[in-house]
Amino acid sequence: MRRFVLASASPARLRLLRDAGLAPEVIVSGVVEDVDDVLELARRKARAVAATTPDALILGCDSMLLLDGVALGKPSSPAEAVERWQAMRGRSGALLTGHVLVDTSAGNEAFAVVSTIVHFGTPSDDEIAAYVMTGEPLHVAGAFTLDGRSAPFVEGIEGDPGNVIGVSLPTVRRLLATLGVSVVDLWS
Repeated sequence: MRRFVLASASPARLRLLRDAGLAPEVIVSGVVEDVDDVLELARRKARAVAATTPDALILGCDSMLLLDGVALGKPSSPAEAVERWQAMRGRSGALLTGHVLVDTSAGNEAFAVVSTIVHFGTPSDDEIAAYVMTGEPLHVAGAFTLDGRSAPFVEGIEGDPGNVIGVSLPTVRRLLATLGVSVVDLWS
């Protein structure tokens, strides 16, 4: 079986991959997230790990919420998370996830950006404050998750739910196929 590596510290991404029968090794890239481009950040993460990891398939991902044309990553403070939720309340945004798969054996790379529309509910100011106090929104792109405490505040989505959680499994399958690898060959 090929060595498969997730270049991410995201427990949600790791859980999704494991639930799909994959058993990636985790090597955190340490890349500074200093640009608002999910594909560029995913590429930097995958390539950073690929540079020190021979004979492996390296998956790098990065997510951001696009709201009113502005890319929003993780909020930098609880106050910013509250402001973000107040701005998102009753609206819709696009959750973008960049996926880059590097095959260090062959020196090949495949990539894609997936967009999923997220429709936010209308949590009260007290609900937003309570959610922000959990600390969860400070660790996730867009200040929300589909698989955590903010799930009741998301009215629905259009597209791949896994993408919103952090990794589009159908996209990973297609990227693997582009590099000549079947996803079933990576099942643990």
